[in-house]
Amino acid sequence: MAVDMSSRAKGFLMKALGIKLQEGEPNDDHVIHGHMQSIRNSDCFVEQEPQTADFLLGLIPTGPQIWQYLVSLFPFISWIGHYNLQWLMGDLVAGITIGAVVVPQGMAYAKIANLPVQFGLYSSFMGVLVYWFFATSKDITIGPVAVMCQLTGGIVSDMEKVLPDVPGHVIASALSILAGSIVLFVGLIRCGWIVDMISLPALSAFMTGSAITIAIGQVPTMMGISGVSNRDAPYLVLIHTLQGLPRTGLDAAMGLSALFLLYTIRAFCGFAAGRWPKHQRVFFFLSTLRTVFIILLYTLVSWLVNRGLPAGQEKFKIVLDVPAGFQNAGVPVLNKRIAGELVGYLPATVIVLLIEHIAISKSFGRVNNYSINPSQEMVAIGVTNVLGPFVGGFASTGSFSRTAIKSKAGVRTPFAGVITALVVLLALYALPAVFYFIPNASLAAVIIHAVGDLITTPNTIYQFWRVSPFEVFIFFAGVITTVFSTIENGIYCTVCLSAAMLLYRILKGKGRFLGHIEVKSMLDNNVVGEPPRRTAEYGTFTGHRYAAYRNVFLPITHADGSNPVVDLDTPYPGIFIYRFSEGFNYPNASNSLQYMVDHIFARTRRTNLATFDRPGDRPWNNPGPSRRQLKAAATAGVAPGEIGVNTDLPTLKAIILDFSSVNHVDITSVQQLIDVRNQLDRYTAPDIVHWHIACIHNRWTKRALVAAGFGSPASHCDGLQHRWRSIFSVAEIGGSQSAAAAAEKEANEKEANRRSTLASSLDVETSPKRGGSSGDSADRKSSISRNVAIHGTNRPLFHVDLTSALQSAIANVEASAEFRTGSDVVIQPPSLPRSVNPSSSTSTLGKPLGQTPNNKR
Repeated sequence: MAVDMSSRAKGFLMKALGIKLQEGEPNDDHVIHGHMQSIRNSDCFVEQEPQTADFLLGLIPTGPQIWQYLVSLFPFISWIGHYNLQWLMGDLVAGITIGAVVVPQGMAYAKIANLPVQFGLYSSFMGVLVYWFFATSKDITIGPVAVMCQLTGGIVSDMEKVLPDVPGHVIASALSILAGSIVLFVGLIRCGWIVDMISLPALSAFMTGSAITIAIGQVPTMMGISGVSNRDAPYLVLIHTLQGLPRTGLDAAMGLSALFLLYTIRAFCGFAAGRWPKHQRVFFFLSTLRTVFIILLYTLVSWLVNRGLPAGQEKFKIVLDVPAGFQNAGVPVLNKRIAGELVGYLPATVIVLLIEHIAISKSFGRVNNYSINPSQEMVAIGVTNVLGPFVGGFASTGSFSRTAIKSKAGVRTPFAGVITALVVLLALYALPAVFYFIPNASLAAVIIHAVGDLITTPNTIYQFWRVSPFEVFIFFAGVITTVFSTIENGIYCTVCLSAAMLLYRILKGKGRFLGHIEVKSMLDNNVVGEPPRRTAEYGTFTGHRYAAYRNVFLPITHADGSNPVVDLDTPYPGIFIYRFSEGFNYPNASNSLQYMVDHIFARTRRTNLATFDRPGDRPWNNPGPSRRQLKAAATAGVAPGEIGVNTDLPTLKAIILDFSSVNHVDITSVQQLIDVRNQLDRYTAPDIVHWHIACIHNRWTKRALVAAGFGSPASHCDGLQHRWRSIFSVAEIGGSQSAAAAAEKEANEKEANRRSTLASSLDVETSPKRGGSSGDSADRKSSISRNVAIHGTNRPLFHVDLTSALQSAIANVEASAEFRTGSDVVIQPPSLPRSVNPSSSTSTLGKPLGQTPNNKR
């Protein structure tokens, strides 16, 4: 009773709001019954539509999902209980190695960021200490990196003009907190997939352009050339450096020789590792620690040269005083004034924090056979950058060079970061006196040597060209923009160009018309699956379940690179198979469907060539033959409607849509499909076009298509035009008084007049042949095997594959043709027996698990 009342209330409300239910709900018994008798000795399956309420309920997390989310925020819980001595030894070696590398690199990168060297150590300490709590990668090392420091340095320089009273390290810390908070939020809501919007060429261009920018910016320091601002555009820095070569000082000796030694040691270790493979690991560590060796060597040289000299009279520039410990630890300064000035720099900062770190972690995860969670990595980056400023740190992210070293050093778990933090802590408290004499030129050489590996090699660019030539232009556009402008502009340039390329491909994506061909697989001149069991004409296997011959569908234009010698055409006269290539959504629906319609029009003719009996009946954009052509046609006995028409072309009978590349549809794409369906029904009047759709993988896509009238046979077969109900169309505004309704009424009036004229001149009206013999039915009943329907019998025009769709389309076309034989004109087809319904559909059947299918209809 309650259900009855609910249904009545629902019906009353829908009537009051003017909501019209779709005619013939697809789950109704009378719809199913019309197609059930074509499936004998099989289990019926009625597919239910997905409900919005179920979708919304699925978005609400369950208790176990909430617990799993909370646990996933601290991945170390899953492995810390299994920690053992063997893991500790591997982490100890890797942690100490990275600590020895990160100390000189952190100090050098702080100089790029326009900050004193100790701030690089602060950032290095907090990065490696915090990361292991949240890490899903054992290899990543978080700390100062060249690109992020270059970006931070530029922002600090810009802020000196706007906020002259705010120290640079305060600006850097505020930037770190703001950017880290954004990244942390994105990670907590598990939107790590957002980094996939940045393509590899964009990442490569960003890294290459940044490396060139950094290297050029460090040349004046390495050469001891004063008066050159490394915050100008890179090409200006290079020009000013060349102009300042006469001012080169003794720093050049400390810088150029250090750079030469760095490359020499690496080359020698690489050669020696190949020459003496047994000692490969020894040479690896020697190569890894070359930076430490160079810094210690040139610090010793600097101490010998500059000891005893008063401050300001050194032979070359050195680091000078470095305070011990965490002198800048405390609550960072972040107010509305500072935040307001930094807002414009946040997009570029967030992008730099994310793209390099996620790309590195994914790459090393695949190399070392584990998977990372991008969202959780964002949490790790976010927490590091939010907490780092409390000890004086600035923006940090994953380092490529240190990650590679850590991986090769044999790291076992993320806990190695704690050991690295202890090494940095020791350096902060025990080595500030040694840091005093480090030459700035040698630090510049270390930076240039470190970023050199980030430059994309010509061979990689060539591989880009082989895979996607257009993306090479995106790469060079990003590099050139970075070199002649700024890193931020280079990032925006590559991201926007990549997005534009993707959008263009989606917008201009065209589907492919497929042709049918029978193929076999060959192995050593033998057919795989012998003895050969050929298939039936349209794909039904005969005999052995593993038939040697099978049906495939290839683009008829051979656009997929298939052998052009293979002759492909439409699989059946008047039936077209169309595969969408770039999905089917509102950006590409119009272009894709227009291409389909143009192709069909070029290869078919109108069903009724007498549509335009008088010149005035023709549309303005198709005025038809001239008077001279009409006279010539009359003399030759050619009907006016056949002038200029290739009567050998078939009429359009059915369209099969391949949805294998379509996951979702939207209102716009479905509405345009309805419009095309109405257009083609007018083209084939008084017949209608049968629409079959194969390979639908999404229940919501099925629901959308069913709501638009697809999936079930057309209920009208009176030869008149019946437009399919639109979802929303401007031409439908006005309901029964709309332009679309008026056009339909006019066309049907013309058809009715034409029929009465023809009927008065004909005395014969024949009934169609009735097919479906009892013997055929008996044959089907003789099958003792039980089959089950794969797709719902309430949606007979949705098919599991193209073969079944083609079989169904051909069966429909041939069944419809049977009712027209025996007479030139059929004024009104009588009601048809269900056994030979012209809109009948083959059903794809399958065996229950454990049985062998032996029947497919």
